[in-house]
Amino acid sequence: MASATAAGLLISKPLRLGKFTIETPVVLAPMAGITNSAFRRLCREQGAGLFVSEMVTARALIERHPETLRMITPGPGESPRSVQLYAVDPKIAGAAARMLVSEGLADHIDLNFGCPVPKVTRKGGGSALPYKHRLFGAIVEAVVNESNPHGVPVTVKMRKGIDEDHLTYLKAGRIAAESGVAWVALHGRTAAQMYGGQADWQAIGALVAELEPLGVPVLGNGDIWSAADAQRMMIETKCAGVVVGRGCLGRPWLFGELAAAFNGREIPLAPDLAGVSATMYRHAELLAEYFGDEFRACRDFRKHVAWYLKGFSVRNPIRVALAQVSSLVELAGLLSQLDGNQPFPTLIGQGPRGRTTTTRAVSLPHGWLLDPDEVPVVSSDEAYSGG
Repeated sequence: MASATAAGLLISKPLRLGKFTIETPVVLAPMAGITNSAFRRLCREQGAGLFVSEMVTARALIERHPETLRMITPGPGESPRSVQLYAVDPKIAGAAARMLVSEGLADHIDLNFGCPVPKVTRKGGGSALPYKHRLFGAIVEAVVNESNPHGVPVTVKMRKGIDEDHLTYLKAGRIAAESGVAWVALHGRTAAQMYGGQADWQAIGALVAELEPLGVPVLGNGDIWSAADAQRMMIETKCAGVVVGRGCLGRPWLFGELAAAFNGREIPLAPDLAGVSATMYRHAELLAEYFGDEFRACRDFRKHVAWYLKGFSVRNPIRVALAQVSSLVELAGLLSQLDGNQPFPTLIGQGPRGRTTTTRAVSLPHGWLLDPDEVPVVSSDEAYSGG
């Protein structure tokens, strides 16, 4: 899906997604409480790629919960409109897909089988679900069968498995491919690893080889902190594109760097603190437009402050005040006090960010690991709404 130049750089090929062409093969990973339409718009302003909504539950969607409907509402000019769906029941998954495509609410559906948080896995959802491969296949098929006749492509995001003793990615990847998905994205960690340790890029390469005969692309995810990381992943694994999550926290301009790198252009310099400050204000401004409530927007923005300022020299009282900001005027005043001439702290600023929890036992339903062929009776997918 890509070729190397004489200089060793990688020139990527576009991704096909139904009727859409994703010129830069980069996907924004859905992140709970982060990838609302304001953040997606900010990232689109910085560079190219596909920008997926926060995860929503199938049940909340078909019950038309107001906040869920807000979460799938696209930003101005957003295309394709990508929605990530979470479900543990094929019937509910199919009904949610039917709603999305028949009402013209999405151009692309991504299925989440990668979430490792306990409140999801203990219900048999997220990264726990592919272990029950028949249930996994039924959910994927239900969504594909509803979506494909409307020309809406379906993709799957998953992890390697529950833990190193219960790896599922090769079998699940083949099931998804044979069910008609447009691509499979693999995070090179198990659910037990959460976000700790190092992502296993060799597993991504193994899945590429597994699905290549079926003509289904694989996208890689995990430990992409820079454009160089993304290029190295594609060269080492031969994956067709990359999925970026924590790497863009406080660094939405990463998408501009990736677009330049994958199109053979010179990678732009990271912004100095003045440029970062301007991006911070723009982010808060977009959140205010999204929520229609400036205080709520600033409250939501607070969690981004530490990511934006990572590695910069900022006096502690200003850091504290920014983490408690309550209005755009206040934010502008605080940002004006920063030393904007500081260059971007590349060694620190391009390093890991976000959650870094270590390996732990995965919370699972009682007896979940006894029989992978079992199709369990699921009570509902109300365990998780939005994330």
